[in-house]
Parts: sequence; C-alpha cells; structure tokens
Amino acid sequence: MTIFKEKVSEEYLTTAETKEILADLEMERAADEDREMRYELKRSIEHVNHFAMLDVEESLEFVEQLRDLEKVDEATAYKIANLRPLDRDELRAIYAQERYSLSGEELDDILAVVKQYA
Repeated sequence: MTIFKEKVSEEYLTTAETKEILADLEMERAADEDREMRYELKRSIEHVNHFAMLDVEESLEFVEQLRDLEKVDEATAYKIANLRPLDRDELRAIYAQERYSLSGEELDDILAVVKQYA
C-alpha cells in the first residue's frame, strides 16, 4: 500500500517574509510556557535573523523588479532575492537546472537589479 501526500498549495516567500512569520510564531510560543520550541524552529529563526537583510516591502519590490526581466520566472526571482548572488558564477548556479542559459548581457541585467538591494 502506498500513501501519497497531496500538495494543497504552494507559495513563495522571501527571507524577510519568513522572518516576519517566524517572529510571530516565536512570540506565540514564548507566551505559552508549556510549549517548548523545537530545535528546527529555533534554527530556522536563527537563520532568517542572520540572512534577512531587507524588510518585507523592499524584498517584495526586489522580486517585482526581477520579475520584470524577461528570463526571470517567479520561482527564480524568489531564489535570486533570497540568495542575492554577487557575480555571474553565483547567478549561473541558480540557473544550472534550467533548460536554457543566459547571455552575458542578461546576467548583467539581473546583477544590476541585485546590486540595488545588496
């Protein structure tokens, strides 16, 4: 017998949005003395606190500017916004699994947007 899990929904989040959600969850857990935070939750909170450099509005604006570019789909825009690649090699790593490659000019266009928010 095989049990399949159904994917109910999927939503992309920036690190800033995740930080906000986890901060709310942390406050909720801190208010309830009987409820302890799991290790994974603590590590997730540490991670987003360390890597979230922008606020939510800036990060969503960043994603929108990336989406305006021709070769950037929604999932890739969120990856780029969360990772903020600094050079062509790092950006190529994000596109490594795509069936197409970007020209130098397209890479530079994306990096120009990234530099605005780095």
